[in-house]
Amino acid sequence: MLSQKTQMPTAETALPGRAEPLPTDELHFVSGNPLKGPYPEGFETAVFGMGCFWGVERIFWQLPGAWVTAVGYSGGITPNPTYEETCTGRTGHTEVVKVVFDPKVISYGDLLKAFWENHDPTQGMRQGNDIGTTYRSAIYYLNDDQRTEAERSRDAYQAALAKARRGEITTEIEALGPFYYAEDYHQGYLAKNPSGYCGIGGTGVVCPIGVGVEA
Repeated sequence: MLSQKTQMPTAETALPGRAEPLPTDELHFVSGNPLKGPYPEGFETAVFGMGCFWGVERIFWQLPGAWVTAVGYSGGITPNPTYEETCTGRTGHTEVVKVVFDPKVISYGDLLKAFWENHDPTQGMRQGNDIGTTYRSAIYYLNDDQRTEAERSRDAYQAALAKARRGEITTEIEALGPFYYAEDYHQGYLAKNPSGYCGIGGTGVVCPIGVGVEA
């Protein structure tokens, strides 16, 4: 069972999913802004996978300039998967957080810094005690500029990890495919459930990018 959870499925072995999106909140529980838009003109979107999306979303909604966040599933095969389906490892998706942000307040580089420093990107198909494809580290870029910046930040952070004698980064950096919103009870989960589980933790190694610092 564990090996199934840590191996990516094929199109033939993936769960079939469904055509209709799952029901979800219309407004974000914390910000009160529309979860699925419309978003303000000039705002940008970033998508990150860092392990259990409950704690990851809280990291990003607390950042100045983050207008709305949403949790969902991406990077896999199954359309409109449920949480239970992703936990089997047979959808190919990882848990991700979408961040809609004001680039005049916070840059994509600042978000990348938060991404690298708040989880361990060297663990492959796991994050701490959470094991499976759904917990793999991922950056899904929306344009070439994001791809370039993500790759440069990865190289800069790998150099910092090497100095600290840490392992090799396993983060997936790919173009964003379909993003499927997670069920309503997952959105803003740790605001709705303040004592809820959060397994997110960083390496303790500072990432030398973002906040005005060039990679």
